[in-house]
Amino acid sequence: MAEAEVKVAFVSNLNGTTLAEVSLGCILAPLCLLSRGLFLITFHRSKGVLPLGTATHLLVDFTMLIMPLVFSCTVLSDILHLVIVGLAAADLSVLILLYGNQKPPPHGTFRSSLDRFMHTRVESNLVPFVTVFRVLVNVKTAISILAVDFSVFPRRYAKTESYGTGVMDFGVGAYVMANALVCPEARGKETRGSKFSHLVKQMLSVWPLVLLGILRLVSLKASGYHEHMTEYGIHWNFFFTLAVVRVVASALLSVFPVRSSWLLALLLSGAYQVVLETTDLKNFIIHNNERHGFLQANREGIFSAMGYVAIYLAGVQVGDYLMRKRTLVKDWLRVVWNLLLGSFALWVLLFICQTCIEPVSRRMANLSFCIWTVAQSLFFLTCLSLADIVLLFAKMVSNSPFVSTSWNPAGGLQTEGRIRKKLDEVCLIQSVSRNQLLFFLLANLMTGLTNTVVDTLKSSDFFAVYILLLYMLMNSLAIFILHINNITIKFW
Repeated sequence: MAEAEVKVAFVSNLNGTTLAEVSLGCILAPLCLLSRGLFLITFHRSKGVLPLGTATHLLVDFTMLIMPLVFSCTVLSDILHLVIVGLAAADLSVLILLYGNQKPPPHGTFRSSLDRFMHTRVESNLVPFVTVFRVLVNVKTAISILAVDFSVFPRRYAKTESYGTGVMDFGVGAYVMANALVCPEARGKETRGSKFSHLVKQMLSVWPLVLLGILRLVSLKASGYHEHMTEYGIHWNFFFTLAVVRVVASALLSVFPVRSSWLLALLLSGAYQVVLETTDLKNFIIHNNERHGFLQANREGIFSAMGYVAIYLAGVQVGDYLMRKRTLVKDWLRVVWNLLLGSFALWVLLFICQTCIEPVSRRMANLSFCIWTVAQSLFFLTCLSLADIVLLFAKMVSNSPFVSTSWNPAGGLQTEGRIRKKLDEVCLIQSVSRNQLLFFLLANLMTGLTNTVVDTLKSSDFFAVYILLLYMLMNSLAIFILHINNITIKFW
């Protein structure tokens, strides 16, 4: 068997993992984010001067945000629950110490301190956990697309063949969701001119995705790089899906109101599932072995786009809700609660769908897949928003607001604002956020290059982790250099 065929077989016919394990993985990243913030607060409290050196900040962010994610899907995957418990205990201990060592000492009870905190005004011009969600989805995707080719990466985390819930299955849907959260419709940006001209503008704006899809297709065919055909088909790839989703969603939202996009998402995914159940489409996508003609050759990519459009529309609804102006901590705590309730309601709906209709299928992007993706994304957003609020509490009790990409109390001193701006300039999260598409493209290029020079299947676990860390460090360094030099690669 040729090497390419061996690699395809290595990532084929997989069944995924449990819903609980995927959810467990969504808890680690927020804890890492909180740990990184508490470290900077503790450092500043011990008379440390912020910002640190440029290289030091990159090292801190890489060590505390990227490395744990690499380890969690490789050598620590079997004890991830213990890692999370240990990290949560450490964060809680630091929080207790910060609260007990306030200067001046806290007045009144802990409950009265919480009440004052809940009525604190926060900066209302940004929603930091949305930025972090988008960045972490991108980072996790970058790690997974290379890690999956190594044996140290658990097979249960990889994309499933026809049915199942793998970590990478969620990553694909979450990437679409992340784009929807900050799209123009979700941010309430007014469009100039007619709706038709806005739609034409959106169609033209996806040309980089189409170009990247074509370049990926040509490079794969020319190099003989291994391809898992049942992911998207022979000629289709994820860049084409992103382009189609953006155009179709823009067309729908030019007709229907944004505030009703959740209903549109439900109707679209429900109608698609009805078609799957009442026609021969399901058998055509999964069981048909023929690959003649463009439609047959790319049936997974073409038809699954319907489900991704539904996920995108749901993401627009969530983004519209999160982008509304709120000024008090208690208002954002209500948002956290609503995100959790929404996630729970969708989990119940998912159980019903999987019991009465069919299991999750990324390959078809069926109704269960859409519900699972949105439910899991809401849970991830809940964890991130809660971590951000806890970090804000730690900032207030320690009188140290110098943590990048997190909330700050409104009305801070001008000197504090200057320091926070300097911290943003050396922040890895802000670096990836600034050039997200470029980071994703760079990760894809580096994945292909690594596979050509490294025999991933025969690599030891130690060597695989070393390669993954080096790969992520190079990606991070490239995007970090662009950021500190104030360079944004956007030519469309």
